[in-house]
Amino acid sequence: MQKRILGKSGLEVSGVGLGCMGMSFGYGPAADEQEMISLLRSAVDLGVTFFDTAEAYGPFTNEELVGKALSPIREQVVIATKFGFHFDANGKQAGLNSRPEHVKEVADASLKRLNIDAIDLFYQHRVDPDVPIEDVAGTVKELIQEGKVRHFGLSEAGVRTIRRAHAVQPVTALQSEYSLWWREPEAEIIPTLEELGIGFVPFSPLGKGFLTGKIDESTSFDSTDFRNTVPRFAPEARKANRALVDLLGSIAQRKNAMPAQIALAWLLAQKPWIVPIPGTTKLHRLQENVAAAFVELTEGDLRDIESAASQIPVQGARYSESAQRMIDR
Repeated sequence: MQKRILGKSGLEVSGVGLGCMGMSFGYGPAADEQEMISLLRSAVDLGVTFFDTAEAYGPFTNEELVGKALSPIREQVVIATKFGFHFDANGKQAGLNSRPEHVKEVADASLKRLNIDAIDLFYQHRVDPDVPIEDVAGTVKELIQEGKVRHFGLSEAGVRTIRRAHAVQPVTALQSEYSLWWREPEAEIIPTLEELGIGFVPFSPLGKGFLTGKIDESTSFDSTDFRNTVPRFAPEARKANRALVDLLGSIAQRKNAMPAQIALAWLLAQKPWIVPIPGTTKLHRLQENVAAAFVELTEGDLRDIESAASQIPVQGARYSESAQRMIDR
């Protein structure tokens, strides 16, 4: 697979990474551990070198899974994980916490769970309004100097926060949602990343599964699937948003590809330092996503997508109100 470098950092990763959250958390019951270890190893065999996890996924179990699968082939992969949440005694998420001492504790715990000596990319999972971002960046800088972390990242951070953090410790990558059905980053975020030389790692590049074309208004989700709380996944919104999937389907037919591959190829065509991290628990979906790196969209294809997409207003908010409150502006 083609490789990409995240901004000016020198961190080289596969053009398409793998988001690991859904293997343990978020989209229903956790998948079988041995099957997921096999899937993660298959990803490496297919050329994927960039894997994304977080202490919050589970919590904790996803890091353990990734560690079991990838620590034996550590030299072949880049592992990203995240800090920034507080968990109560029952392991329930209980607000944000990016205080320096907590960040250091999380780093040590993540290193143990992942069974590695250094975290390749350590993201602040959500911006903590109670802790100056300069203190957060300074703490990660110390962890880098200690050899526990190699690169610093932010997730869902706004432009002012990115600039302030970058002035203390260069930010290697921003991870935020970006896809054909969530294009807000194009206004201010992407120009800022380009100016500063920061890579962009879009999560949910397939619209939390919607852009695959396999979800319609009658699809039902497991009771523990977080999409049940997302306004954009309300049945009436799904029905309206099918127009975007139909657009991808028409381009896919022309390119002898799948709708999901067009969605990923579109992202890859935006900037050479963009690396999407679609998640999956299925080998055939993994193979499909990896193959998207080889789908070439011409200038004409991109113009057609842009022209048609601009006529399709996407319905529904992308987060519940409580989740939206954690997004930094």
